[in-house]
Amino acid sequence: MNAVLAIAAAEWRCWQRSRLALGGAALLVLLLLATTLLTTLRMQAERHERLHQQGQAEAAFLAQPDRHPHRMVHYGHYVFRTPAPLAVFDPGLDPVTGQSLFLEGHRQNSAMFAGSAASADLGALSVLSPAMVYQLFAPLLLILLGHGLLVREREAGTLATLLAQGVSGRVLLAGKALAMAAAVLVLLVPLALGAAVALRQGERLAAVLALLGVYGLYLALWAALALLASALWRRRSLVLASLASLWIGLTLVLPSLAVSATAAAAPMAGKVETDLAMLTELRRLGDGHNANDPAFAQLRADLLQQHGVQRVEDLPVNLRGVVSAYNERKLTETLNAHARRQMAAEERQAGRLSQHGWFTPVLALADASRAAAGTDLRHHHRFLQEAEALRYAFVQGLNRVHTEQLAYADDIRRSSDPEAERRTRVDAVNWQLLDRFRFEPDAAGARIAQAAPHGLMLLLWCGALGLALAWAGGRLRP
Repeated sequence: MNAVLAIAAAEWRCWQRSRLALGGAALLVLLLLATTLLTTLRMQAERHERLHQQGQAEAAFLAQPDRHPHRMVHYGHYVFRTPAPLAVFDPGLDPVTGQSLFLEGHRQNSAMFAGSAASADLGALSVLSPAMVYQLFAPLLLILLGHGLLVREREAGTLATLLAQGVSGRVLLAGKALAMAAAVLVLLVPLALGAAVALRQGERLAAVLALLGVYGLYLALWAALALLASALWRRRSLVLASLASLWIGLTLVLPSLAVSATAAAAPMAGKVETDLAMLTELRRLGDGHNANDPAFAQLRADLLQQHGVQRVEDLPVNLRGVVSAYNERKLTETLNAHARRQMAAEERQAGRLSQHGWFTPVLALADASRAAAGTDLRHHHRFLQEAEALRYAFVQGLNRVHTEQLAYADDIRRSSDPEAERRTRVDAVNWQLLDRFRFEPDAAGARIAQAAPHGLMLLLWCGALGLALAWAGGRLRP
């Protein structure tokens, strides 16, 4: 054990004398600290702004004066997706999926105001985050530190001396690995700082530890790759070329190929095609604003029979409100069916893409990171579903007011009779049916379970590299 510690300490002294190692480490740490600070400030500002806008939208809805309830159906309401606490480290899909929805009767709108839309020309760099720095650039520092671990000993002629003194190849590799492990721990410090901010915002410790764990595995994986290449090749140039090629392939080329392969293997219908198919189905449901639409003839007949009357004016409820509620229910069932198919297609694509994490660990890390942070596709879908549940609840609540509080005779004359129009305005107290909306990430346990399969991929990568290092240590020769 003393020999392992001595070897690790000697490696750290060597790094401290290397301007290249110190310069690279300083640049990466500064980049991590800068992106952590900027992302934290940005996401905290987003959180405050969205909570403020959510409160304003609710206050504006509740403050509306007396009016016809169906006007409030079209007045609508805004909901905002509040960033998860760990979005200060990994914003995930937040910048590209939209952050607010306008809720109104008869339709399901798309999420709006994606943050990256205004800076698409910068590509991924427009939303540079600490997570992206760890995923793409931290491996470069580990390559810089680790490529010469053993090849330097060969070039200096000290490897033969160490082995001749009774230091086994595995002990030597263990000491070098310990030095790299210490470097990995230092690299995790900026992540820990961002996690501390998330903890102060209410994040669970278990989720923070899970995030630290998967990034620790990812960095350990690259440290092991650098050490293995240094143990296998005899020339520094060959080690650097091999590691640089691996970095380009694993972080840039293979993820892009995986995305293309996934799109080809699990294609999705385009928006125009989907919208046309949906509109065709919606037309068959009739016009909910027209109680005399033939689509509602059976509903009208059943209602008259149920109450034992001959005219809609004699019904104890407003036929227009009944038709609105019925049409909204049928329309929502159709819209939800299309939404479920769309979400299933997106999840199918995401699932296929995640399987490529067996071939390129950066994809496994990205999936695990977003899942643990609560910024993945699953959370985006849940936001859409919760927003739709709120939309349907308040629209149907207003339709009940329309059905029960307005007379049919007044309702059909309100455009031509000022008195009828006045009587169809209901008290603003009815707007209190709107529920408060606040979006929160899943419980920490659910997020960890979602991240676990991707973390297992990283763990198996590390296990395989550990076995390769043990093999390389056993055959280490001067």
